[in-house]
Amino acid sequence: MRSRFAAPSARLALAAVAAMAVTATATATAAATADSRSSAVRACVTKDLTYKVSLETQAGGYYLVTAKAKSGVTCYLEGVFPSASFGSSPDTEVSPAEHAVSDRVTLSGSIAAYAGINPKTTNNDHGKELDFLHLAVAGDETNAVTLALPETATVDRPVATNWHADPADAVPFSG
Repeated sequence: MRSRFAAPSARLALAAVAAMAVTATATATAAATADSRSSAVRACVTKDLTYKVSLETQAGGYYLVTAKAKSGVTCYLEGVFPSASFGSSPDTEVSPAEHAVSDRVTLSGSIAAYAGINPKTTNNDHGKELDFLHLAVAGDETNAVTLALPETATVDRPVATNWHADPADAVPFSG
């Protein structure tokens, strides 16, 4: 008779241990999922970043845009060209200088992303003289910022590179 009574309590003990293991596994999985969601890096929007524009002489001259995340922000820029124009006219909007998407650049702290903008890709005396660049992260054009250029640009069919982690990759060579 004892074996009959022992068997049910052993089964109950085994069932209780199994239930605790399932609960512990579910709790650990939920915690890991919550941690991975909270640490997931999101896409940058224009207001997440600070911008600097410098004039470079390589490749006939271009503007190098440096973007850094604001303090406390970690986000990424897709490897596509920024949305930019030198004025409100459609003929001053930049076109892509590259034909493929580059690697994603994650920004945080001192890590920066770079895009090169060539304001004039034509070989003529035409163009508009402009002093400002309107810039936004692609997809966030309604929140564009206006940046003063280091010097007046002659603008005619401007192009921009994708965002890159290395400024050497952001040189907009004209075709």
